[in-house]
Amino acid sequence: MADPQERTGRRRRIDIYRHPVAVRVTHWVNAICVGVLLASGLQIFNAHPALYLGQSSNFSRPVLAITSDLPAGRAARGHLRLLGVAVQTTGVLGVSPGADGSPTARAFPHWMTLPGFQDLALGRRWHFFFAWLFAANLTVLISYGVLTRRFRRTLAPTRSDLSRIGASIWDHLRLRFPHGPEAWRYNVLQKLTYSAVLGGLLPLMLVSGLAMSPAIDAAAPWLPMLLGGRQTARTIHFLSAMSIGLFVAVHLAMVALSGPLNNLRAIITGRYALYVSDEDDHGWS
Repeated sequence: MADPQERTGRRRRIDIYRHPVAVRVTHWVNAICVGVLLASGLQIFNAHPALYLGQSSNFSRPVLAITSDLPAGRAARGHLRLLGVAVQTTGVLGVSPGADGSPTARAFPHWMTLPGFQDLALGRRWHFFFAWLFAANLTVLISYGVLTRRFRRTLAPTRSDLSRIGASIWDHLRLRFPHGPEAWRYNVLQKLTYSAVLGGLLPLMLVSGLAMSPAIDAAAPWLPMLLGGRQTARTIHFLSAMSIGLFVAVHLAMVALSGPLNNLRAIITGRYALYVSDEDDHGWS
């Protein structure tokens, strides 16, 4: 399973096989799908940048809205309105520089959407194609993880793990990441986060997206009702997508801070480098 590579002082490097092929392939397909879905989803959201609760829209009482004010003779202003409270977001949300640099009234800026110009029909084509690819890939990943018991082995936290939550948070805040044998397994924060994303956020984003489809609504009207109505499903879809976006940002930051080359190599080739001493070496080589 592991090959000695080099000796550095009293510690030596060994390569372990961390990620099987199925995990690596589904990881990269998921990465592409989520990126396209987020960008094309913001394009779709821009067509009506407001969220509601229930079955139908209540235009006078949105839960969240991104608005643009274009007063005559004055500079355009953008606002984020959440539960009736407005915050000026000019330059990012509501009003932002267009492709030509001039102020443009649109909820999310052009550099965050796919395509960059306003085109709802094209954004929907991108979104729906990659939504089905994402659903198929997620099904493969979850099936593989359950059938091979990989999820149980790698993601289920033990009592010992849970007792170290505080210490793990403190280590992360100090940017202290393991590189020895303890790096072989996910820490408790990784286990809890990956479990929440794979078992909660990603399926929730998928199901809430299906609940907004007219075809699915006609075939299974109970699905949007299960989520509280089509508008509630749209709100859930948006919030779960934003949570996924936040997860991706934090995930990339942790990858960069904990050893980008080693982490990238592992998710491409499957091989991950550990640095162990003779005292640590219990059958690694």
